[in-house]
Amino acid sequence: MTKLKVEKLCVSYGAINAVRDVDFQVEEGEIVALIGANGAGKTSILRTISGLEKAKSGSIIFEGKEIVRQKAHITAANGIAHVPEGRRIFTTLSVLDNLMLAAHQRKDAKAVKEDLENVYNVFPRLKERHAQPGGTLSGGEQQMLAVGRALMTTSPLVLLDEPSMGLAPLVVEEIFAVIRRINEQGRTVLLVEQNAQMALSTANRAYVLETGMVTKSGDAKELLKDPSIREAYLGC
Repeated sequence: MTKLKVEKLCVSYGAINAVRDVDFQVEEGEIVALIGANGAGKTSILRTISGLEKAKSGSIIFEGKEIVRQKAHITAANGIAHVPEGRRIFTTLSVLDNLMLAAHQRKDAKAVKEDLENVYNVFPRLKERHAQPGGTLSGGEQQMLAVGRALMTTSPLVLLDEPSMGLAPLVVEEIFAVIRRINEQGRTVLLVEQNAQMALSTANRAYVLETGMVTKSGDAKELLKDPSIREAYLGC
């Protein structure tokens, strides 16, 4: 089943066309990556899907329903969790409070408790630091917390924006292992990532963006072998 379908999407900031006639889709159970240089339009696409930006034109269909004009809080409530670039955690709240805030609209206390335990199983360091203010965590731990918040929702689709940004290589490996794990647990993932090596090694399929347009797409492992992709994004 197609979980998300984007057609002819255009996003503008004044006279600047950030996204131009972008088409792509994400099937249920997939990890799909959007890769490209800074300014290619990747973050704008995620923000438009989640309702944080307005589309100039085009269509966004989630689970068979048009959502292109939908407000962000409705999109979140209806099943799309967005882990934004820069983490955006609540720095003065404890780790536990950050996690529980993501579940504040849920009524099923037993399921919330089970999901909290799952987050702690995925990220044992968050359990160790459950009482610490979010702002005292390392960059990698803050990224874990940002992903953990998404797992505290019931959202079947998770948007991840630059999860490796600013992290040490070993932490990046850990974060991408978690992305694979949450996908195996049943979440569909749309991943925006500048680290093309990690993104293409992790995803099922990928789309390459340049100046707001999709220029290539296909099986992620095949794109990883593409000489033009390797030269442009992998430095080899």
